[in-house]
Amino acid sequence: MRTALEQEAMVSRPYPARASGPVATTPSPLFLPAILAILTVLLIAKTVELTGQDPGRITPLIDFDAFRSAGRLVWRGEIAHAYHFATMVEAQRILGAPDAFLPWTYPPVFNLVVAPFAHLPRGLGYLLFTGGALAAYIVVLRRLAPQHLGALLALLFPAVAVTIACGQNGFLSGALVGTACLFLRRRDPRAGLPLGLMAIKPHLAVGFALHAALTRDWRTAGTAAGVAAASAGLATLILGPSVWAAFLDGVAEARIFLEQGFYPLFRMISAYAVVRTLGAPASVAMAAQVGVALFALGLVALAIRRRMPTAQVIGFTAVASLLVSPYAYDYDLPILGVGLALLAPDLLARTTPRERMAVFALVWVASGWGLVMTGLLRFWYGEDRMPLGAMPLSLGGLALITLVGLIWQVLRRRPTDRDEPTS
Repeated sequence: MRTALEQEAMVSRPYPARASGPVATTPSPLFLPAILAILTVLLIAKTVELTGQDPGRITPLIDFDAFRSAGRLVWRGEIAHAYHFATMVEAQRILGAPDAFLPWTYPPVFNLVVAPFAHLPRGLGYLLFTGGALAAYIVVLRRLAPQHLGALLALLFPAVAVTIACGQNGFLSGALVGTACLFLRRRDPRAGLPLGLMAIKPHLAVGFALHAALTRDWRTAGTAAGVAAASAGLATLILGPSVWAAFLDGVAEARIFLEQGFYPLFRMISAYAVVRTLGAPASVAMAAQVGVALFALGLVALAIRRRMPTAQVIGFTAVASLLVSPYAYDYDLPILGVGLALLAPDLLARTTPRERMAVFALVWVASGWGLVMTGLLRFWYGEDRMPLGAMPLSLGGLALITLVGLIWQVLRRRPTDRDEPTS
């Protein structure tokens, strides 16, 4: 039986059969505080930017503005208007915003999440929503991998910066999935509570539904289904049954927008975005998406069948789940951090320095490509003249697919006495 200190020393070594180069060193004690300070500065700077703008002329829009618009429609009893792009644009104009492509396709449950922020001042609402979710996400990451928190935040820095910049819900999704993983690691059925709340973005939890089914974890599955059903019932009670028909109409409208290339595909991290931005028709891109999704879920099933250690299975499930939906964006990648937090000991123990550099590069490309391309497009076209449907290559999606393949190859290596499986 090894002590915790011995185990930490063990996982800090390279994988015995393939090791080369220097052993990973312990970061400076100031590294984590420095990363946290940088993230705090980014969050405060964005809050100040949103607070300082003239309320009558909000430009440019960020995703958090769509949350505020939908929230105001909730209070007015007109949330169905959010699911039709033409009327959603009118709602955004009430905030003084110019026309922008921010269609609303979130499940009705998420309308209850954004409603409390609708009438707060823009900067304050942003700070409470984004800052609160970021704090929760960091706390969950610390619980999952306390010894690697600083390295994880540095690794995920582009994804965290993107999410702060647009005020999206990636930190909330990451905190929910991370909390579920904390319970799943202990085989605690309370994992179903946060998984049920992932009804706000169910396509990012498909892998965990498969995990529950294949491991016959019916208590977790039942809890998740109960929470999701209760949330849907509450949304129906408050918003009215017609909200579901409006939601389905919005999804159908979004499918048309996706086929026509109106979404910023270069910011997406899906196989669909990769193939579509290579010039293939939408039908071919969707076929590729289905194939990659089935392959990713097949690897999750194979990990379970091979009885891989619990931390490896649920960590890989979190990572692979990002490949399921064609609508996955760079701001959804905080979930990748959850998976990497669980896999960190095995990845550090089983990879060479060159492979660790590859992991770092792939994560940064997957999470930072959209940020770089957005900056280049704004520089080239100007802030107000960015073309709708611009299709630079979705290199981020290609990097994520490659990363998942690399992680699988590392995990399937046979452990030795110096590389004990984690539980």
